[in-house]
Amino acid sequence: MKAIGLHEYLPIEEENSLIDIEVERPVATGRDILVKINAISVNPVDTKVRSPKDKKEDVAKILGWDASGVVVQTGEGCTLFKEGDEVFYAGSITRQGTYSEYHLVDERIVGKKPKTLSDAESAALPLTAITAWEGLFERLSIDYNKKDENTFKNILIIGGAGGVGSIAIQLAKWAGLNVITTASRNETINWVEKFGADYIINHHQPLQDQILEFGLKDVDYIFCLNNT
Repeated sequence: MKAIGLHEYLPIEEENSLIDIEVERPVATGRDILVKINAISVNPVDTKVRSPKDKKEDVAKILGWDASGVVVQTGEGCTLFKEGDEVFYAGSITRQGTYSEYHLVDERIVGKKPKTLSDAESAALPLTAITAWEGLFERLSIDYNKKDENTFKNILIIGGAGGVGSIAIQLAKWAGLNVITTASRNETINWVEKFGADYIINHHQPLQDQILEFGLKDVDYIFCLNNT
């Protein structure tokens, strides 16, 4: 099968930083499913793993974690999916990635592809959505079951126009919070407004002064995404 991989961790400008390769199509065993890839997405983790370093791979490393596609084979231990199911997921960083025609993934980290979304839209969701969910509800311990109480609480999302931020704004609003987020360009301001931000401040200016100008005394949570 065709794939895109690397043997050397070179600057992206160099011709061999990413190369077309041919590899054997894998076989699903155990709890693995084999997915025919229809769409992938590129995340910061891809660029970080691929960043230049003094290391060479004897076996080409295939990048890519987010994907959507169709199950074409299931391992003997699979119980959650069958051939023909449309799926989406963020794979494991410890295994070969999704920049390939077919991809092996443990069925326990896979979900049914939303019927209302295209393959490309579905592939753009997993890693950003998981990161936003974990950040809000696991790291910040926001209780989404207390929506009435949360209406009196404010969250500042720094970097709300990015992939994770776009999801975080929507999840925070769903949880009942008042959302303050940063944006400076007309495009990003319109973007965060579209997803429900209540207050928008310019990250090039002092944040506290702008928050006070809105009549807000303080914030209860800060979710900083400017270096993810």
